Amino acid sequence: MKKRYVTSFIFAGILLFMGLSSCQVVNKYKAPEIEDAYLFRAENPNDTTSIGSIPWREYFTDPYLQALIEEGLEQNFDLKVAYTRIRQAEVSLGIARAAYFPTAALAGQVQHNRVSRDADGRKDVLGNGSTNYSLGIAVQWEADIWGKLNRQSRARYAQFLGSHAYRNLIQTSLIANIANTYYSILALDEQLEVTREMVELLKESTETMQAMMQAGMLNGAAVEQSKSLLYSTQIGIPGLESQIRQLENSLSTMLGRNPGPVLRRTLQDQTVPDRLEYGIPAQMLARRPDVMQAELAFRSAFELTNAAQAALYPSITLGTGSMIGYAATTLSSFFRPENLLLNVIGGLTQPLFAGKQLIGQVKISKAQQEEALLNFRQAVLSAGQEVSDILFTFESSLKKSEFRAKQIESTNTAVYFTQELLKAGEANYTEVLNAQQSMLQAELGQVSDKLEQLQATVNLYRALGGGVE
Repeated sequence: MKKRYVTSFIFAGILLFMGLSSCQVVNKYKAPEIEDAYLFRAENPNDTTSIGSIPWREYFTDPYLQALIEEGLEQNFDLKVAYTRIRQAEVSLGIARAAYFPTAALAGQVQHNRVSRDADGRKDVLGNGSTNYSLGIAVQWEADIWGKLNRQSRARYAQFLGSHAYRNLIQTSLIANIANTYYSILALDEQLEVTREMVELLKESTETMQAMMQAGMLNGAAVEQSKSLLYSTQIGIPGLESQIRQLENSLSTMLGRNPGPVLRRTLQDQTVPDRLEYGIPAQMLARRPDVMQAELAFRSAFELTNAAQAALYPSITLGTGSMIGYAATTLSSFFRPENLLLNVIGGLTQPLFAGKQLIGQVKISKAQQEEALLNFRQAVLSAGQEVSDILFTFESSLKKSEFRAKQIESTNTAVYFTQELLKAGEANYTEVLNAQQSMLQAELGQVSDKLEQLQATVNLYRALGGGVE
């Protein structure tokens, strides 16, 4: 009879739980809508081709750069930290999902009671004693009637996805930083080579002026001015060498290795595309890790708001003291069938005095959800601005290339003409020095232009969500 009663009780409890579970408030998450039609200020927003979808091994064709990126993805400490955050988020998600199930623990108890045999307490006070022993599985459980635990689990899942987005953000930034640093080193190598070539040219010019002074064609001031320009140009060489070493050390740190030299090619080996394919904003928003991270943060806040709302409603629990096991007054007869114990303690709790705290928590959660939404919209606008700025920078740099080439050609011709005119006595030394200085600045400017273009291709690739595989 007892067994049939227990079975009926459990069956009724299951039916009650299933019925109450249908009372969960249904409020499905919906991604926030954004207006992204003209996010880039682009001329052709319908072009769906985007460099962001190209794998980084195909986008960066320099074999030395490829090797550096591979090393960085394996050894970079920031990326390793990101992977540990993924593991932490995964464990947190598992903990949240475990809340659906009862918690069980092995529990043993010894209870000793003493009572008086006499009601008036005049004889043998507390003289009658008894001892009860119990051992079994203690169970605690909260029925997720209103979906509070479900919402908390969904919030944890959004945070778990956010940890992956964070890892992608670190990876795209790492690839871009490695590439930009690599190109900067190549540019400094080229500027160092240009400077050294100019030093040799200035040495020849100085020797020529000295010979002309000895021949009475120039005065000492011309020679000293030539030497001054030579020395000022030579002063730039140690600075360039120092910058190269510092960037090599910085790149080594990104790669998780000790400071040291970096194998590389030359800047002239790098090719700059004539046009960058950026696609439509929707593609960028779907790939950019920071935008995804902001959207997932809003999603987590949305679920936590619903969880806080559900906490206002009554909760049904299987409370402390519920146990399945054995209970007896003596240890010798402890495990007999007649000493089986089923102790079920259920509870229905409706917050009363804590209601104001719970309502306050709902308000806080709603404010945090609104904050997350604003952060998401700000991330979208910032992403669009970044892409637009990079595109304009790249286009303006390309426009300078044609004029820069003409400038270098003119300065080279000017140096040759002024030197010849100086020898013929038809030009002064100041014109020669100015022409040489202009040629150096033009050649250094050309190196800077190409670096700007290469870095624009890298920055746009990152801004479009490239590098995530």
